[in-house]
Amino acid sequence: MDNIKKILVPIDFSDYSKNALRYSVNFAKSISAKMYLIYVIEPMIYPADFSMGQIAIPAADIDMTKRAQEELNTLANNEIDNSIAVEVIIKSGKPFVEIIETASEIDADLIIIATHGHTGVEHLLFGSTAEKVVRKAPCPVLTLREPLKGFKFNK
Repeated sequence: MDNIKKILVPIDFSDYSKNALRYSVNFAKSISAKMYLIYVIEPMIYPADFSMGQIAIPAADIDMTKRAQEELNTLANNEIDNSIAVEVIIKSGKPFVEIIETASEIDADLIIIATHGHTGVEHLLFGSTAEKVVRKAPCPVLTLREPLKGFKFNK
């Protein structure tokens, strides 16, 4: 475990990802690793008309980026104690693509990601960000599914 120094933790502000963050904090503390929290904003794309294709609305993205930065900083301050180095990252794009690219950019040693556990039709319709990250990540990926066996959260 001495070679794990950088842990990337994707956050979508769901209870699943918050629990994965809590797990990651204990994990990072036990091995003295730096944590990188990433939140990915999916751009809002609206069809203009059939001749022009789709257009993105940049003003809304700027406001969302600012709000996401504030929320992620608040979450980091509330859940991560000062003994752990942490950096927050906000990206815009497809979540699995941005998570994978960020893992490469920061040279992450491990990704810890929550899985929502969609099955059946839900899985076919929405896919799984965690599954795509596992398949294409440049480093090992630890997926966490609720409930986390043998792990209790202090709320």
